[in-house]
Amino acid sequence: MEFSGELFPKSWIWVCAGLYAWILWRAARWADWRRLLDGNQSNVFLGAVVCVIVMWTLRTPIQPGFEWHLSGMVTLTLMFGWSLAIFAGSLALLGTTLAGLNDWLGYAPSALVFIALPATLTQVILGLVRAYLPKHYFVYVFINAFFAGGLISVIVAMSATGLLLWADAYSLQKLSDTYLLFLPLMFFPEAVLNGWLMSIMVGFKPHWVVSFRDEEYLQGK
Repeated sequence: MEFSGELFPKSWIWVCAGLYAWILWRAARWADWRRLLDGNQSNVFLGAVVCVIVMWTLRTPIQPGFEWHLSGMVTLTLMFGWSLAIFAGSLALLGTTLAGLNDWLGYAPSALVFIALPATLTQVILGLVRAYLPKHYFVYVFINAFFAGGLISVIVAMSATGLLLWADAYSLQKLSDTYLLFLPLMFFPEAVLNGWLMSIMVGFKPHWVVSFRDEEYLQGK
């Protein structure tokens, strides 16, 4: 999903830009840039960005300035880790903005809610699952990918709703009659998308997924 900058006061845009710049700075400090020095890994990273851009062009307008599309941020975070997922999502959002699918004033609010928030939640869920659940292939796929994909899409949708209401961009009645009415139809495709992608990748290309290791999740299980 993405916001248009026209939905928010200019002061909000500046606050969002400051928060987004801080998150990018933290991501740049923590990112495993050495991984991208490997030609194969850098190709996977750039290929993932292109795939996300294509997916984000397939969108449905909900209200003027507010559009919905599948995210895939859970998959990006599981594949590359929080820091590189932030950059991958930011590059994808940059691509769709350059293509004219969103305005520049909406870049920072969209990045905070639809990139930084799902990436952070994915990393938190991954840490909790590693700490409290068995390290098993099916636990990884169903909890970290399928369940997390659906749950995070709902949390992000609720956060977007709260932000729009706080900014007085739309009334609760208007959002209830459009966006919230179709919310149950949105989280299941997101769950299926992330579960399907991760089950394929950890099965055939586990070296593409930084959060998955055969030694931990498959051997001896």
